Amino acid sequence: MNQNNNLSFENTEIAFRHSSNLDLKRAYWLFRVINVNFLVKIGPPITNFAIKIGLPIKGLIKATIFKHFCGGETIRECEKTIKSLHEGNVGTILDYSIEGEDDEQVFDNTCEEIIRTIRRAAKDKAIPITVFKVTGVGRFSLLEKLDAGTALTDAEQLEWGKVQKRVFEICNKAFSTGVPVMIDAEETWIQDTIDLLALDMMRRFNKEKAIVYNTYQLYRHDKLQSLKADHKVAADEGFILGAKLVRGAYMEKERKRAEEMGYPSPIQPDKQSADKDYDAALNYCTDYIAQIAFVAGTHNEESCRLLADLLNKKEIDHKNPHVYFSQLLGMSDNLSFNLANAQYNVAKYVPYGPIKAVLPYLFRRAQENTAIAGQMSRELSLIVKEVKRRRLIK
Repeated sequence: MNQNNNLSFENTEIAFRHSSNLDLKRAYWLFRVINVNFLVKIGPPITNFAIKIGLPIKGLIKATIFKHFCGGETIRECEKTIKSLHEGNVGTILDYSIEGEDDEQVFDNTCEEIIRTIRRAAKDKAIPITVFKVTGVGRFSLLEKLDAGTALTDAEQLEWGKVQKRVFEICNKAFSTGVPVMIDAEETWIQDTIDLLALDMMRRFNKEKAIVYNTYQLYRHDKLQSLKADHKVAADEGFILGAKLVRGAYMEKERKRAEEMGYPSPIQPDKQSADKDYDAALNYCTDYIAQIAFVAGTHNEESCRLLADLLNKKEIDHKNPHVYFSQLLGMSDNLSFNLANAQYNVAKYVPYGPIKAVLPYLFRRAQENTAIAGQMSRELSLIVKEVKRRRLIK
């Protein structure tokens, strides 16, 4: 039976072993700036305006927030990060972070780039999983129309066929190379279409091994039930369910839209409810570990501790290929590297892409890390602890 008595999320020596003194000092000052609410709020509009009028701030962004949260602008530029994570037994999930595009040529190019990430991952244990968003290869408003059950025009039918073809090509490449691919979750008003597409890909490619994963946002009050229902479909039809479990990413937008349009909010009434369902999902997936392969995408220490304990309690090997912990690059290194040090499967999302295209992602990371009520964030407090341990500051 596995033991994790020595697992500590407070061990900053292990958490930041991959960071040089220079990296750590840079992170220290970056998170100090991020923790100033005012700067985080005014940063996005000022930065977007500066780039629009051609002010030379791209270099500043690349050397600071981009360097901390992203691997680079290309796969080649990510190689140093891939190597550094692998040295700490943490895998890389290459995430081509292009958002909000609306052009067929861009969708084709994005599909090709995602396939390049799969090729790069093939036969390399440093990149155990890959990922993409359906809105990276298809128009948001087309998915919205499909979700609403509105009839498509002939031109839209052709367009939808192209979206399906791109998703198939990505999943088929994942299947032929044996590299799992996760389909990220998106807004509720396009998610049903994504769910059906993901389940169809699992039917095709998950008969022998978990290749395609769908994402379940447990801050939605209906998603624990969806997970169980999809597991039943998989069990009945003879394929492995692939599930990425997250709390969720669109809470404020979801609540606002529900209020404006007069329908019940799909979001849990409070954080405790989301936490309860998330932990119930971990319990459920570990109960059916032979039939469900899952990635626990979470920065929540209690959930990580719970999953580590569940694997021990249920005598599931730490290296079982059906279970991964996952966090984002530049965040929660205390979880990722200490879990990896205790021999659990861990992989970090490593976003990459042109700086201008990745800015929406970067601003979300900064806003997520803003201190509440003037207190230092967890990230900054851990960095300070390690900086003091190394005696870089008094």
